[in-house]
Amino acid sequence: AWESVKRHFRELGHDTQSEDFTVVGCGDMSGDVFGNGMLLSKHIRLVGAFNHLHIFVDPDPDPAKSFKERQRLFDLPRSSWSDYNAKLISKGGGVFDRSAKSIKLTPEIKKLFGMTEDSVPPSELIRAMLQAEVDLLWFGGIGTYIKSERESNADVGDRANDPVRIDAKEIGAKVLGEGANLGVTQRGRIEAALRGVKLNTDAIDNSAGVDCSDHEVNIKILLGAIVSDGDMTLKQRDKLLEAMTDEVAELVLADNYDQTQALSVAAHKGLSLIDAQSRLMRNLERGHLKLNRRIEFLPDDEAIADRVTAGKGLTRPELAVLLAYAKMELYDDLLESDLPDDPALAEDLALYFPERLRAKHGKAIMEHRLRREIIATTVTNSMINRVGATFLNTLSEQTGAKPAEIARAYTIVRDVFGLRGLWDAIEALDTKVPAALQTRMLLDIQRLVERETLWFLRNGRRPLDIASHVNEFEPGVSALKGCLVDVIGDVERDDLTLVCAELEEKGVPKDLAHAIASLEVLSSACDVVRLASSSKSDVRTVAIVYFKVGARFSLDWLRDRASELAADTYWQKLAVNALVDDFYQHQSQLAQNVLGHVDAGGSSKKAAPKKGASQKGAKKTAGANGDIAATDTAIAAWSADRPDDVERSDRLLDDIRSADHVDLAMLAVANGQMRALLSR
Repeated sequence: AWESVKRHFRELGHDTQSEDFTVVGCGDMSGDVFGNGMLLSKHIRLVGAFNHLHIFVDPDPDPAKSFKERQRLFDLPRSSWSDYNAKLISKGGGVFDRSAKSIKLTPEIKKLFGMTEDSVPPSELIRAMLQAEVDLLWFGGIGTYIKSERESNADVGDRANDPVRIDAKEIGAKVLGEGANLGVTQRGRIEAALRGVKLNTDAIDNSAGVDCSDHEVNIKILLGAIVSDGDMTLKQRDKLLEAMTDEVAELVLADNYDQTQALSVAAHKGLSLIDAQSRLMRNLERGHLKLNRRIEFLPDDEAIADRVTAGKGLTRPELAVLLAYAKMELYDDLLESDLPDDPALAEDLALYFPERLRAKHGKAIMEHRLRREIIATTVTNSMINRVGATFLNTLSEQTGAKPAEIARAYTIVRDVFGLRGLWDAIEALDTKVPAALQTRMLLDIQRLVERETLWFLRNGRRPLDIASHVNEFEPGVSALKGCLVDVIGDVERDDLTLVCAELEEKGVPKDLAHAIASLEVLSSACDVVRLASSSKSDVRTVAIVYFKVGARFSLDWLRDRASELAADTYWQKLAVNALVDDFYQHQSQLAQNVLGHVDAGGSSKKAAPKKGASQKGAKKTAGANGDIAATDTAIAAWSADRPDDVERSDRLLDDIRSADHVDLAMLAVANGQMRALLSR
């Protein structure tokens, strides 16, 4: 739950681990959720809390002293707020009995909670605390304390807390952490999120409990087999289990981190996803899980139309439900397929376990009797957390591919482009760069994944084999990354340099900035590598030709204009995506045609080294200039074979470039002209 809280605050520009923030909470220090949570930052200013016995108020707490006192209470065998050292409570505060008829309010309490009465029943003080304008409202105790204004107390079904419950519109906190189950009703969460409160759901905030249990069970199954084989004693097993506690916690918290990140990325995309989300919900309603929007409090088509009119997308609590259903649906599909049996996913299986188990018991991990289930889980989490809940459904609609095939294609892309390293590097920038900048970089990666996964689904050899495709494409993609700045055109190079400088200026390390800035150009990487293989040419030569013909016939410019078109509906997006795909295909075909002219002898002499350049640098410059000159000659030779068609294409492109606004019809005509040019 604290991973959720930290992310909410990071996205508000506040670091909970280095900056003070105010908290009101439900629970006490003997409670596992409340107590642990209130020790996860030394900058907590706990101004108020309540449990079933007491109300604790500290109007102006000293973060350091109050932290130590909370730690002392936590370490006691059992404690309540009455055990709190009264001398450490700031002026006007205290610990009050909930059984009292009334509580006398000090000026400090009145000011803190915006109250005017001199005394109130305990229930009224708790209501005021729930409405307080604090940074964080932290739920760690039993009970449902917030509902939607459209719900009655009877709807909530928690009669004991009817006197203290508030409506979501009355929340004064910026962030809500739901460490306990059902502190807020789902309708209440949605209502709060629509008002700008940062929160998820209790299922998201509490997912570590189930995840930790899963790891424990799977590790014990693994070690049980090792003990049965006589390679470990029970005493050694127990010692090892205890020693791995912190590492298992890190694995679990990493899952929490990734899951909340997926919600943040989806929330950032907002209305641009609403059509895909609607289609996903309709598909889930027909699927074996039988999503019921009414039960899950998801908007129907009419409510979605109202959201669009209001300019609001789905809230985080609603996105959390879709995320869960997308994962459950994919997991079931993968488990029924042969994907979990693929040896190429051995690393995914191994990474589920702590490092010390991977190092010493790798063979036992590969023979784990729940191997298939673990792989299905890890692949599901990897894919849905990284590319979102709608990804699978969208690609399935576009290609007709089954979930297992899409998962294979996604895994190929992840490994070919080395995306794990990029994700890790972005996440290492927490609190060092703005959270919005991290989200922007994650979206850049997501666009590459979407494009290249689609590429492998359409162009990969069926059935898709993860290992063979990674072995085939990864070396070429790596080679292209290494020479990218030399082979792209001037416009792309200027754009890449500009993006790099912008990212570095905002605190992104140079290598990561270059990697992110390169992603848009790398969308062509698989076309380049495939062309290099089929023409038996090196990647560098093919890349120069590929990007040269793209610039000469404005195909990169046409793709950019197509991507900029407003595409709100499913059919509009299909039309735009089809245009973009066609322009990529035209560029690949042109490059292949021009490569024939290069092979036929369109080379030119090496350029002379620049005066003063080093011998090594001079050779590199000469080689680059020579390849570019040879490519220009080859393009000219190819164009000379069809002068009328080339001239017609140039005139059309000039007309489109000179237009004030480029629309879908113009791009469709340009697409047709490129087809005609290539058909000659």
